Amino acid sequence: MTMRPGGLWHPRLLEILTAAGHTDLVVVADPGLPVPRGVETVDLVWRRGEPGLLPVLRAVLDEFVVEAAVIAEEAADPGLLAGLDRALAAAPVSRVPHERLKRMVAQARAVVRTGEATPYANVVLRAGVPFAPTPSKEQNPWQDEHSSSA
Repeated sequence: MTMRPGGLWHPRLLEILTAAGHTDLVVVADPGLPVPRGVETVDLVWRRGEPGLLPVLRAVLDEFVVEAAVIAEEAADPGLLAGLDRALAAAPVSRVPHERLKRMVAQARAVVRTGEATPYANVVLRAGVPFAPTPSKEQNPWQDEHSSSA
């Protein structure tokens, strides 16, 4: 890998993000999210709380076109929710029960594991395409297939 002046420097994570196709799922998660066998995991965690989910999510979003996102209904931490709202402002976000979110992980291309210690700090990102408009919050492409109304 050539050294880059900015953006992600993690070679495998960058490879996963740039190889993702339209509708592929990438999950940015806390260390407690179960990852089924066969789903690649990129472990970034080195101790409790580090790296945090939000800085990792922002770095992923700088490299990845997101069509839609899903978070758990149970997520309740005000700081986490405000950070997710800011980071995901350009994409529709659905909230689903945590058990449903865990089932979605089985379909993911990869899970990026952070050190985030906040309960339910997981976000499923659905890849979009750079040449199509991002759906508005009112036109959530997952509304029918994966989630209840946000």
